[in-house]
Amino acid sequence: MRKFYLLILLLATCSLGFSQEHKADFKAAEKFKSSNIRKMLKSTRVSPRWFEDSDKFWYTYTTTSGKNFYIVDPAKKTRTLMFDNKDFAAQLSELTRKPWNFNDLDLKALELEEDNRTLTFMVDSIDYHFDLNSKVITKGDSTEKAEKRNNWATYSPDSTYISFAKNHNLYLMKADDPDSTEIQLTEDGERWFSYAWNQGDTTSDERSRARARWFEDESKMFVNRSDSRKVGELFVIDELANPRPEIEIYKYAMPGEQEVPQEQLELFDVETRERTILDIAKYKDQTISPYLAGDSSDKMFFTRMNRTSDSLDVCRVNTATGEVKTLFTDVNHPYFNWSYQQLAILNEGEELIWWSERTGWGQLYLYDGNTGALKNKITNGGHFVTGQIQQIDTVGRKVYFEARGREDNVDPYYALMYKANFDGSGFKALSTEPANHFMSMSESAKYYVDNFSAPDVVPQSYLKDNEGNVIMKLEEADMTLLNQAGFQMPERFKVKADDGITDLYGVMYKPFDFDSTRKYPVISYVYPGPQVESFGNDFSITGGYNVAMAQLGFIVVSMGHRGGSPMRDKYYHTFGYENLRDYALADDKRSLEQLAERHSWIDLDNVGIFGHSGGGFMSTAALLTYPNFYTAAASSAGNHDNNIYNKWWSETHNGVKMVEKKKKDKDGNETVETTWNAKIKTNPDLAKNLKGHLLLTHGTRDNNVHPGNSIRVASELMKAGKRFDYMPIPGSRHGYGRLRDYYEQMMWYFFAEHLLGDYRSNVDMDVPDGNE
Repeated sequence: MRKFYLLILLLATCSLGFSQEHKADFKAAEKFKSSNIRKMLKSTRVSPRWFEDSDKFWYTYTTTSGKNFYIVDPAKKTRTLMFDNKDFAAQLSELTRKPWNFNDLDLKALELEEDNRTLTFMVDSIDYHFDLNSKVITKGDSTEKAEKRNNWATYSPDSTYISFAKNHNLYLMKADDPDSTEIQLTEDGERWFSYAWNQGDTTSDERSRARARWFEDESKMFVNRSDSRKVGELFVIDELANPRPEIEIYKYAMPGEQEVPQEQLELFDVETRERTILDIAKYKDQTISPYLAGDSSDKMFFTRMNRTSDSLDVCRVNTATGEVKTLFTDVNHPYFNWSYQQLAILNEGEELIWWSERTGWGQLYLYDGNTGALKNKITNGGHFVTGQIQQIDTVGRKVYFEARGREDNVDPYYALMYKANFDGSGFKALSTEPANHFMSMSESAKYYVDNFSAPDVVPQSYLKDNEGNVIMKLEEADMTLLNQAGFQMPERFKVKADDGITDLYGVMYKPFDFDSTRKYPVISYVYPGPQVESFGNDFSITGGYNVAMAQLGFIVVSMGHRGGSPMRDKYYHTFGYENLRDYALADDKRSLEQLAERHSWIDLDNVGIFGHSGGGFMSTAALLTYPNFYTAAASSAGNHDNNIYNKWWSETHNGVKMVEKKKKDKDGNETVETTWNAKIKTNPDLAKNLKGHLLLTHGTRDNNVHPGNSIRVASELMKAGKRFDYMPIPGSRHGYGRLRDYYEQMMWYFFAEHLLGDYRSNVDMDVPDGNE
């Protein structure tokens, strides 16, 4: 009989779905939490500060040995200390009458003057000057006595004029006018159709920053004004405000709504004070983006996109007459790749470089800036995705740019550096080390600093010439403290998507005391995109929450999925169009299954998933779509109902259709009524499917993804009689701010309980007792 009871007890324990053998290691998780582990790594990138009209630059870099200041002369191939830290600290101590840490000189407002000789910095509101040649520090004037620039003022390029807004109108004044005479340029500004950046401002007679932008020659300004007067209002409440909770009201257009912001482009002549409202109308509910042509003010450019985000015009404006000319139209179904869409104005608008995805891969094209005629394709190196333009050499007629997916056997997410001639010839790879690269180039385009890293590659910085040749290695991140603490690199992996064809890439985080004979619950950190996927391509000591989470005793993975990223081809990027809720889910599930097939230590009986914002949306959707696969989901600030998220995001990535209906008015005249259809599938619709454990959290002052998104899920779960956890984050915006650490620890307890069966009774969020 006793054996029978023991068997029953054993079966009951096994039926829980997890082993009680291993408790969550909260102590290790705390050690490698973001706020703690960041102290173990110092500088990871060289940010060059180029000398005026020179290829020389200076930079600072910190290791465990301290912070140093360097000067680099690429032509001479030299890298020298700017000064001796001890001597610098000694001089500064004499001048300021206080001690200085020579190993970590904390100098504010560092700036190299145009003479390329004087380094200025500030200590206690006093300017100091260091002479690079004599190595002597001199004390300057108190900055408190100097005239301060007001935060409401937008100065013209030569600081002759100031533009600002008051009572929602646009004003002008001379910067050196002792009487501060205000010149009012407009009278039609009003709340929500304002010349002020803060369109909802309710203060009166106070100056504020204007939406105006100056032309380089100071003769004109332009304003891109948005009319939101008819747009619906949304609000959040600051429950923690004193002495009474306060309501915050803002305009917020939602998908499919009739009343959305209407844009107006206006020019102002400084001398005549005249305003020209440009005739830019073409598409209903269009959006525009203005561009200056260069140093002159005789022309400007703008792009104009329709509401369905699939047709875009590049236009030129004659600023003297106000004439608008459409140069060319680009059509891109289902929507334009806004992450990489670029228009570069060359030689005062004589030529244009335009980024287009017309072939299915983003490429650069050269256009005539006067006629709009296509001259040629610039990037002729194959089928790959061109990313951000890094530098344009108009004299040498070359463009330097990042690109992804061109080189064999290199992760397609890594940005590599290339160059090409304007005419499409001379395509050349510059930086192709298998890592993610960032370029910072000198104005002469002769040299650049190449910073690169990967999730499993330590950050490194090199100086290279414009042919990609290495001149010298500048720095490598100091891993001393991390290695001493037991830090280990994550692992990259590749799996197939649910279609069995498409390659997906990801990063795996293991506990640093990993034991291959154990079984580990697996947790997927997710973000659906489509502008970025959940895993980074650069070195990270935290991986967001992932490094610390893994130390609890989990395998944490983060991978891409079809529809997740603009860094790959157009088909991959737009896979989720018209299926915003569900497109990423099957790939996440299938990826986890493949990893478990490869690794016996992954426990697919205990699967967690978590994410923030879009990841909060996706993690809940996964738990409710595959309730027999996912065990627990922690979903923070999720846009669970994209029908109440912002218009642009939801309509662009899920689609919106114009519906025109003919009607007759009371006089019998036929009119056309236009409406928009943009219905999106939601998580509340799936609430009845819940079987596992769900933690919902949301900032109560989130004015990006409104708290109503999570509340709607909670409402439907309650109607369906489901148990779940819901935690409002008091007073927090979208990112949770100072309560981020609290939420991180909340997730630790949640997953420890539901994936490891480790329930703790402590009230404090600190590391619980019994964890040694």
